[in-house]
Amino acid sequence: MASTSMQGRAGEDLACQYLKEQGLILIERNYRCRCGELDLIMRDGAQLVFVEVRYRRNHRYGTPAETVTRLKQVRLLRAAARYLQSRHSNAPCRFDVIAITERQGKSTLQWIRDAFQGS
Repeated sequence: MASTSMQGRAGEDLACQYLKEQGLILIERNYRCRCGELDLIMRDGAQLVFVEVRYRRNHRYGTPAETVTRLKQVRLLRAAARYLQSRHSNAPCRFDVIAITERQGKSTLQWIRDAFQGS
C-alpha cells in the first residue's frame, strides 16, 4: 500500500496530466503559504484556475468532492488571495476540484469546474 503522500502526489500527477490534455497550462504546483496549500495553479485562457485535488479509495466516508468542506474552501480562498497578492495579479480566477476515486485498480476522475465561489 502506498503512503498517503505518495497517493496524493500520484493523484496530482493524474489530475495535472488530464487538465493539460484539456488545454490548461500548468503555472505552479503545491504553492504553500501560512494560509494553506494550493495543489495546482493553472491557466485556462486568461483565467487562473486554482485546482484542489481530492483522492479516495472508496466512498465509505464520502466522495472525494464532499471532502471539500466550507472550512477547506475558506482556506483555499485565503491561499489564493495570498498567491494573487504575491504575484501582483488581478487576473480573473476560479476554483476547480478534481475528484479521483479508485475502483478495482482503475482511477475514475471527475472534474468539477467552478466548484465554489469566493465571497
